[in-house]
Amino acid sequence: MTPINIAVTGINAVDNPGPGTGVARSLREDSELAAHLIGLAYDVMEPGLYMDWLFDRRYIMPYPSSEPEIFLERLQHIQQQVGLDCAIPNFDVELPLYIHCASDLAAMGIHTYLPTKTQFALRNKAKLAEAAAAFGGTTPRTIAVTSVGELHDAAEELEFPLMIKGPYYKAYRVGTESELLWRFHALAAEWGYPIILQEIVSGTELNLVGVGDGRGGHLGMVAIKKMWVTELGKIWSGVTIHHPDLLATAAAFLKYSCWRGPFELECIATREGQIHLIEINPRFPAWTYFATGVGINLPARLVRAALGLPLPPLPSYDAGKLLMRYTYEMVTDTNPLQTLITLGER
Repeated sequence: MTPINIAVTGINAVDNPGPGTGVARSLREDSELAAHLIGLAYDVMEPGLYMDWLFDRRYIMPYPSSEPEIFLERLQHIQQQVGLDCAIPNFDVELPLYIHCASDLAAMGIHTYLPTKTQFALRNKAKLAEAAAAFGGTTPRTIAVTSVGELHDAAEELEFPLMIKGPYYKAYRVGTESELLWRFHALAAEWGYPIILQEIVSGTELNLVGVGDGRGGHLGMVAIKKMWVTELGKIWSGVTIHHPDLLATAAAFLKYSCWRGPFELECIATREGQIHLIEINPRFPAWTYFATGVGINLPARLVRAALGLPLPPLPSYDAGKLLMRYTYEMVTDTNPLQTLITLGER
């Protein structure tokens, strides 16, 4: 089979890992795709740039805040070198750029499988309660703020402890005014406004990853229960589950939004059995390989759908499969680093 050249972003496998390495690992394991993987990074210190067993070529990209013309020019350069067939962006912050440029990418021969601008707007953290209510879901009380005055008013209404979140990434549990103020300024400096405050709901943390088909259905879904998380709430260990209420929530979301592309639902299941939607993430999560490991290779199915290739029947997966993460060290010389600094590619 002719190799399929696939660009993958989000290869910063650090303490707050991006999804890219798990997506790449999944694509590697589908031998029928014959994937030739191109890693796209924003910084020369992203570990994925040095994972020679995952990526065939690697490139430094302009930041997503750059003008679309600069972004397209860089991808055109990569296209001329390797002939990209498909691109899988894996960061919330870069998705608006990829969505905006989707027709330009298609004209270059680079296929994507992304939500529309309208669909993407539905999962905005500041408007999540409104979107969830539209398809029958519930969320904890959530307030978006843009000033210290609004911050104090919202904290008084929600009461401590509560969650504080950036508009794109990072979420922290805070229990005091001083900690709240510190996190507010730090998140605003890193990610801008609005900053989101959210009521804490007690229960079991559940997550679901899937790929919407753009018609109200899906190409596959896997649900898990978090067992151990990092300070940032990232899954460190988890177990697969079959949870009818969580699957029903996902089905309602897909039917309402006609979502196209990868997504993750973060939820809390209360003791009373109610599902509270905490976040809708518009891309693959960092734990995507867990789904591949239990038999549902979502990145490979996305690529097939994007390229119009036949989709094999969707297999089932077993509940009770365990995910356990670990750290891993690479030792190499500095030549790859120097090449990336000098040329922006290797």
